[in-house]
Amino acid sequence: MVFWLCTAIATALQTAGQSAASHELVSKADPDFAHARALAQQGKIDDAIAELLLRETNTPKPKGLDFELGAAYYKKSDYPRAIEYLNKANAADPSNTEAQQLLGLSYYLGGHPAEAIPLLEKVQTWFPRANVDASYILGICYIQTKDYPQARKAFARMFDVEPDSAASYLFTARMLLRQEFDPIAEEYGQKAVALDPKLPLAHFLLGELYLYKSRVPEAIVEFQKELALNPGHAATYYKLADAYSRIQKFDDAERLLQRSIWLDSTSTGPYILMGKVLEKKGEFELSVRSLQRAATMDPNNPTTHHLLGQAYRDLGKKEEAESELKLAEQLQSKQDAHP
Repeated sequence: MVFWLCTAIATALQTAGQSAASHELVSKADPDFAHARALAQQGKIDDAIAELLLRETNTPKPKGLDFELGAAYYKKSDYPRAIEYLNKANAADPSNTEAQQLLGLSYYLGGHPAEAIPLLEKVQTWFPRANVDASYILGICYIQTKDYPQARKAFARMFDVEPDSAASYLFTARMLLRQEFDPIAEEYGQKAVALDPKLPLAHFLLGELYLYKSRVPEAIVEFQKELALNPGHAATYYKLADAYSRIQKFDDAERLLQRSIWLDSTSTGPYILMGKVLEKKGEFELSVRSLQRAATMDPNNPTTHHLLGQAYRDLGKKEEAESELKLAEQLQSKQDAHP
């Protein structure tokens, strides 16, 4: 979906403080595994695994080796092998909660959310080596197995709100949208509004959903309700302008986009849409100016360069138009090759 920038697997990466946490893990490691852990932290995952596999032939096998191998394979994103070793580690030491968490995450990332749930339910403390927020993943697992009430409880716990509150329904609706569970997302968004009609961003979420579904009149109503409650929200002006542009109300769209830009000049979306709207109005010079601003902010966006090429063509600037259109094609090809 175009209005969410999500990660390939929709995980919430935790980067702050990770370097220090990794150093602590290495310094406290069993001396037998300290070097392999250090290699893994340096990004030399294959070297770390090779070193650990050599230890697998030892008699007796070093205690904790299965866990170290499982953790290394997890870091390598080789989830089947991670599951193999982490299952052994879990069987050998059921009290190793980090092994349980990494095993649950490996099941999830390997496409087995049902197997992940019982493990992640046991352990909801985040371990730095997991590199994700396990409570978030637990909620996503519930969504993928269509256990929506449990998903709502997981997200409520994550955001420290009551499970039956309007906020919990709103948070869950957002996560459902990210996972493209649109009908349930709409139901949960409407429930959030029913519980608290003045809840910030609830009408915005419904507006986004309706706009994505091309239910433009309904989207406009929801965005207008959001602005009545939240008149300083730049993104709502932008989305409402998008809705108006789709029904060719370009003057209204331009007015709303200007407000969005006044409130937040750091987002490229309003500048790009402004360029499209101005081009439709025949104001080609102003369109070029807006799109140039967007291109300066994000030079690798193929859409911006494509629209800029069209605007130059409208102005009769053939050379500039061909240059921008060619660049747009190159950037798009590059993105398609690295999705």
